[in-house]
Amino acid sequence: MKKTLPLLALAALLFAAAPAAAADRMTVILDWFVNPDHATLVVARDRGFFAKEGLDVELIAPADPSAPPRLVAAGEADVAVTYQPDLHLSVKEGLPLVRFATLVETPLNTVMALEGGPVKTLADLKGKKIGYSVSGFEDAILSAMLADAGLKLTDVTLINVNFALTAALLSGQVDAVVGGYRNFEATELELAGKKAIAFFPEEHGVPPYDELILAARADKVADARFARFTRALEAATLWATNHPAETREILETSDAKLADELNRRALLDTLPRFAKRPGALDRARTERFAAFLKARGLIDTIPPIETYAIEPK
Repeated sequence: MKKTLPLLALAALLFAAAPAAAADRMTVILDWFVNPDHATLVVARDRGFFAKEGLDVELIAPADPSAPPRLVAAGEADVAVTYQPDLHLSVKEGLPLVRFATLVETPLNTVMALEGGPVKTLADLKGKKIGYSVSGFEDAILSAMLADAGLKLTDVTLINVNFALTAALLSGQVDAVVGGYRNFEATELELAGKKAIAFFPEEHGVPPYDELILAARADKVADARFARFTRALEAATLWATNHPAETREILETSDAKLADELNRRALLDTLPRFAKRPGALDRARTERFAAFLKARGLIDTIPPIETYAIEPK
């Protein structure tokens, strides 16, 4: 016993003196400036969920919103926040990217018009002006939704309003917009004194898809860091779901510009849409959406799913 006590004391001293293992650094390029869509990532960083997994994660807003997939493909960042439709298009371009987790698991996109205006149903869009921000997938969404109402793209006039969707509606420049988010633009219109009528793609001919996903380089995604990242994100998402008020405080502390009514309401609208099992992959749903993109001519072939979407181990 006399020998054991000094040995235990020595072991405790050595353990206390040993430096803590350095956390593995990871960089995440967001799809846009920090906003409520990124709340669970901010919670994972600022409440220590990433740190518990031995990760030091930096969230970076891009100078160019289209750049994150290319930056990750080039090895200049570890993770890109991107969109499921964009992932398919990136793979078509030959970018070596793989989805390993989901951030927002439902579409946010809509076709939106003003309540009290001439558009009350999708069929009312015939002969009307529709604003859009990005051609390509938004055209495919609109085309499918119009077809559900017996119309074609040639039945409407498309006007590029860049990202000023709300302003274009409020000014009367267009009769409707495609690309307005149900968790943001709808509230923005309401705060401006107007109400939105929203038509949801998944209810009008477009298969459901994940709005925001996390992608990494195909040759790096098997690294254990990505499984740890996903575990931390899952824990943070469940915590944020259980603690919306505290989540709002964390978000506003991270960026004072988010401390307004629009972002507070957007957060409450977004919380139910965060993926509670971010690493889970619904293969049938993913392949069904890929088939939709191919049928619309946005991709030429559907590659094996394991080449562009995985569940981290």
